Amino acid sequence: MAQVLEFKLPDLGEGLTEAEIVRWLVEVGDVVAVDQPVVEVETAKAMVDVPCPYGGVVTARFGAEGTELPVGAPLLTVAVGEPAEDGPADEAGPADSADGRGRSGATEGSGNVLVGYGTSEAPARRRRVRPSDAAPAKAATPAAPPAAPVANGHPRAAEPAAAPARTPGAMDGPVPVISPLVRRLARQNGLDLREMTGSGPEGLILRADVEYALRAAAAQGRTGTTAGEPRTQRTTDAPAPAADTPGVTRVPLKGIRGTVADKLSRSRTEIPDATCWVDADATELMRTRAAMNAAGGPKISVLALLARICTAALARFPELNSSVDTGAREIVQYADVHLGFAAQTDRGLVVPVVRDAHTRDAESLTAEFARLTEAARAGTLTPADLTGGTFTLNNYGVFGVDGSTPIVNHPEAAMLGVGRIVPKPWVHEGELAVRQVVQLSLTFDHRVCDGGTAGGFLRYVANCVEQPAVLLRTL
Repeated sequence: MAQVLEFKLPDLGEGLTEAEIVRWLVEVGDVVAVDQPVVEVETAKAMVDVPCPYGGVVTARFGAEGTELPVGAPLLTVAVGEPAEDGPADEAGPADSADGRGRSGATEGSGNVLVGYGTSEAPARRRRVRPSDAAPAKAATPAAPPAAPVANGHPRAAEPAAAPARTPGAMDGPVPVISPLVRRLARQNGLDLREMTGSGPEGLILRADVEYALRAAAAQGRTGTTAGEPRTQRTTDAPAPAADTPGVTRVPLKGIRGTVADKLSRSRTEIPDATCWVDADATELMRTRAAMNAAGGPKISVLALLARICTAALARFPELNSSVDTGAREIVQYADVHLGFAAQTDRGLVVPVVRDAHTRDAESLTAEFARLTEAARAGTLTPADLTGGTFTLNNYGVFGVDGSTPIVNHPEAAMLGVGRIVPKPWVHEGELAVRQVVQLSLTFDHRVCDGGTAGGFLRYVANCVEQPAVLLRTL
């Protein structure tokens, strides 16, 4: 008799709590092999092909393309073993109950492990609730919804249109929420999750449910908070135009765009940053690069030379290769430099990380920058490629601009910005000359150091740009 196994969205690493289904790679009824990729998902950091640890026939898929699922939510079910003769393969009979009694034997896993899920033994799929056992169908949505009732000081939020109506007593047990982001969003806006019915699998409450409830409550003027809870400012002087207003387009803040928005907002909220900048004569740096490339071998990029200068400067000013542990009220300094660099792609801004940049020479840095940039453009960066940075280099000069005041890449403590290198009038050796000039800017967390340290770092970087031979002291 076939055993129906449920494969849930695994933890894809680095604290990711949800992913969006981009493309299904299998259909219901397809035969899949162990470790075969079954779905392509987009996390806040990268595109990932998710392999299934079970081999068999796909009996169900959960979520259409474009659906956002939390980690731990069911992705699909697979019938493993001989097909059942007395019923559909996707229904678990008494012998396949949740406790596993009556199975012919344990099912071995694939051994292919993503972060957070091992496949040594597969759990049996829980029996799905039949429509006759489910809660009553939702009531039709009225044209003008009545005011939301209040329970325990919280406004009762309206459920999404796709969610069934709440059955009295159905939420007496644990609240079906997996994502901590959903809990935080509800807590900050005073929503009682016990008063909601989720639209996810088995009534799971998703972020979309909470956002729908907030919009409904705001429209009725009933959104509030309990005493002592924070409130997120959601009103403006003028009401936001409705989604169906001609000429108005609403773009969801999700995926990479949503992650960038959250991270930059957090940086501006938590980090007391300051910026200093200086113009530098990069003529000698460009001549040095030309001499390196004329000697044969792989071509050296300007970004690699700037990265090498950064790592040398961080060795002199380690305060900037750090982060702040706000809970412990401590500055955490790092001995190793994991250098992030900003890369613009069709999917948005990403910051790949070059591991152990302080141990690499210019050739190695050039090769690693090229590899990560190509992966970023192809959308194949892994979560490990996008996390763990300790300092960021932002070459916004590629956009044809001279200067900027970059936002610190939280939780790092500093970012070096580099403008375009262009010919400009410059006083060189007492005479006016046309030189290759670049503007450098450093944005830093003022908690980790004072202006003297930041200024010293930036001045050292500028000195190395103007006189690359200064680097010979540290090689």
